[in-house]
Amino acid sequence: MVVRVWQQATKSRGVGEVLVATDDEQIRDVVTRAGGRAVMTDPTHASGTDRVAEVAATLQSEVIVNVQGDLPLLDPSWVEAALAALAEPAIGNESPAVMSTLATAMAAGDEERSQVVKVVCDRNGHALYFSRQAIPFGTAACHKHIGLYAYRREFLRKFATLAPTPLERSEKLEQLRVLEHGQKIRVAIVDSTEAMVEVDTQDDLDRVRALLGSSGG
Repeated sequence: MVVRVWQQATKSRGVGEVLVATDDEQIRDVVTRAGGRAVMTDPTHASGTDRVAEVAATLQSEVIVNVQGDLPLLDPSWVEAALAALAEPAIGNESPAVMSTLATAMAAGDEERSQVVKVVCDRNGHALYFSRQAIPFGTAACHKHIGLYAYRREFLRKFATLAPTPLERSEKLEQLRVLEHGQKIRVAIVDSTEAMVEVDTQDDLDRVRALLGSSGG
């Protein structure tokens, strides 16, 4: 699954080298055999962001994209959308976004699934809040969050040094740490497709396998 994510990410335009950050030697070996480059990281990291930040500290790139390994059917255009969103200039007197992420339309049944993270945005396309519950109260006017992020490199390094915040701990969503520290996350809305499957459960994995089988992939 990780190899498929790596292969799809390499198809994105505007991206330099695609690395796999891991603390697992088996993953490193599988990626290497497939022709990719894996970077071994500290096994004590509490989150994937911390792992990416460790690797980012050794790079010169101004923007770092974090594509998580649970998106085996990643659409390369999603990476491009996140990069474009981060590059957008600030609006009016607003501070520029320090990172960007993606969202798509909610599918049937998503509101009830805590595995599906929801996001609501302001009028300028910045995230107001992320939650595992449908928001706001009374009517669901949220989008389905996609766990793909583009960071300004210096902010990513700073973010990894910040302590977890109350809302982050409550929702178990580390992107809330960014909002709690008063920083902006720009959200790009992308088209919802069958490929938008984040593998969180065995059912998700079975669905991906069925999609791959039907497409011959």
